[in-house]
Amino acid sequence: MRAVDPSWALPGIIPPAFWHGFTWLGDSGLLIPASLLILLALALAPRTRGTAWLWCLVFGAGSLAILLSKLAFMGWGIGSRSFNFTGFSGHTAISASVWPVVLWLLTARWRRPVRIGAVVFGWLLAACIGFSRLAVDAHSVSEVVTGYVLGVTVSAVFLALARRQARPDLRWPLVVAGLLLPLLIFPPGLPAPTQNLLEAIAVRLAGIERPYNRYDLHRDSRPKSRVSNTATS
Repeated sequence: MRAVDPSWALPGIIPPAFWHGFTWLGDSGLLIPASLLILLALALAPRTRGTAWLWCLVFGAGSLAILLSKLAFMGWGIGSRSFNFTGFSGHTAISASVWPVVLWLLTARWRRPVRIGAVVFGWLLAACIGFSRLAVDAHSVSEVVTGYVLGVTVSAVFLALARRQARPDLRWPLVVAGLLLPLLIFPPGLPAPTQNLLEAIAVRLAGIERPYNRYDLHRDSRPKSRVSNTATS
């Protein structure tokens, strides 16, 4: 069963290949290393180590929410048929969490209007990445919208609390160089194996043969249990 109406892809206007390439900007293979870069960049300077721990706490809470929502559905089918919801869109949520903070770091030495503009641009970029998840038929509207709200909340809470801390003093070439490092492992177009890993964990924890999928949600079916299978053999 399809996640969304394929008309989201705007056929004839924007080539599908564009959306498949653009959606990589929200891939965990790029943004998880970027989140670690943020942590490292803040932790290296004594004056911003408190901000580093703050990022670790806030981003960690958001990531845990994404993880639990996905495992809950994959392992136990906890979702919403009426809203076509199977968990937060990870690409959208992480994009809205990380990109505004990365751009804030890049402009930390600049004036306040520039920093605000950079953060807003990061949120707009995350919204476009969320739209790309609809265009490639990877998520439903509810999953993208809730993922975006979660991500914006993470970055907004962090940035609001970070205002009380010392302002980072980073050179933007170093930040850009750090962002390019993940390209050596996961080049554009090559997704990280996050989904397969989560599915394996969910199957293991729930003791089922395969993870729940969107078809199960709408057909009111469920994967066979390994225990029950063994008992009847």
